[in-house]
Amino acid sequence: MSAATAAPPRKAAVPKIRQTKLLIGGEWCDAASGKTFATMNPVTEEKIADVAYAGEADVDRAVKAARKAFESGPWHTMDARDRGRLMNRLADLIEQNQEELAALETLDNGKPIRDSRAADIPLVIDCLRYYAGWADKISGQTIPIRGDYFCYTRREPTGVAGQIIPWNFPALMTAWKWGPALAAGCTIVMKPAEQTPLSCLRLGELAMEAGIPAGVINILPGFGDTGAAIVKHRGVDKIAFTGSTETAQFIMRDAAPSLKRLTFELGGKSPNIVFADCDLDAAVAGSEFGLFFNQGQCCCAGSRVFVEEKIHAKFVEQIVSRAQARKLGDPFDSETTQGPQVDRDQFDKIMRYIESGKNAGAECLTGGQRVGDRGFFVAPTVFDRVTDDMEIAQDEIFGPVMSILPFKNLDEVVQRANTTCYGLAAAVWTRDVAKAHHIANSVRAGTVWINCYDVFDAAAPFGGFKMSGMGRELGEAALANYTELKTVTMNLK
Repeated sequence: MSAATAAPPRKAAVPKIRQTKLLIGGEWCDAASGKTFATMNPVTEEKIADVAYAGEADVDRAVKAARKAFESGPWHTMDARDRGRLMNRLADLIEQNQEELAALETLDNGKPIRDSRAADIPLVIDCLRYYAGWADKISGQTIPIRGDYFCYTRREPTGVAGQIIPWNFPALMTAWKWGPALAAGCTIVMKPAEQTPLSCLRLGELAMEAGIPAGVINILPGFGDTGAAIVKHRGVDKIAFTGSTETAQFIMRDAAPSLKRLTFELGGKSPNIVFADCDLDAAVAGSEFGLFFNQGQCCCAGSRVFVEEKIHAKFVEQIVSRAQARKLGDPFDSETTQGPQVDRDQFDKIMRYIESGKNAGAECLTGGQRVGDRGFFVAPTVFDRVTDDMEIAQDEIFGPVMSILPFKNLDEVVQRANTTCYGLAAAVWTRDVAKAHHIANSVRAGTVWINCYDVFDAAAPFGGFKMSGMGRELGEAALANYTELKTVTMNLK
């Protein structure tokens, strides 16, 4: 095997921290207040770096820079194919630096390096290339109307987009937000999560290197007050938020005075339905992945596993075995399959839910405790005999905690699957095509996987019903989040 094609070493190198400042108007700068905050390593519980903490004055500067770039800068008036070319250049730079970016994700978030390398960063590249191809294909229609008139529509960029992203997939959520916004011709003021700002800041450096004009992308690390200042600013035309349902409700309130356009990708309590006629090995493997991937820190995690009674015992035996075989440890070791939770708050929340499940009478078959005395490691946990009214069956835990709920028949499981305020995702495992599509048509969820789980593609829309969100990420559908539809009518007489 040549050096050019050699596999990465088993133990990845800890990356150098290149950028910790704010990006405003094409310049890297300290916060106006001089304030910083520490981003922490969830493995060691030690500080990685101090990062500039954006305040209200910084938000105002960034919004003005984004407004200038949109209204008088080159971005809005740039030929759409040239925008696409710059986006492809950014994707190329990310590809050239993908090992560094994967290591930054692992350092700041704690996810295993194998996942950062194989999933997160490749999906970032794919997303940006997908939307680079859309840049010159956003079009309107000609519409026949009564009378002697020529009527057509055009899609125009919404303007300045405020984007607030979560900590579970920092680089990927950056790409999900940047891709459609840049393709549509919008400019951006982004707040990365306070737990994981480093990869977004590095992507900002690469965007400048790619030639994205000054002011088109502005990055403001900070906490909730930073995000609130972006939401409230009159110069921001729309807000795109991924995170908790509770935070989205605050955003709706704060955005109401200016009637900002809003899109939300929020939480879930996704039903994963396993029928007796399924390929059991595939269902067990898919259920393990659907819940434990990314330490259970996925909005669409299949945390409610409905198992038909006929195979309940076999399923439980196999899923417990797989949970116990997961390798917790140093996320920079390529053999590690589960890292720590992102921070102390998340760790404590998960442990409270585990105690709630035990106290409510659910049977903890494996896990249920901390692993080690340093770092935020939670043992893969499987609860059996969970009932629909338990907290662990209703609340989004966002951790490696699986709830198994036996069921008897099709009609029962559909009704129970829909007994939640969420509607983000669902899955069904069966060899019966009619049964599979009945579930797909009946479950109130924005995405339904059949005999698979967590299959994502930049072309496939993703979003939720009910309290799981508004609007869609990815695919052509996401472009609607960043465009306004204008109708033009001309008298031909």
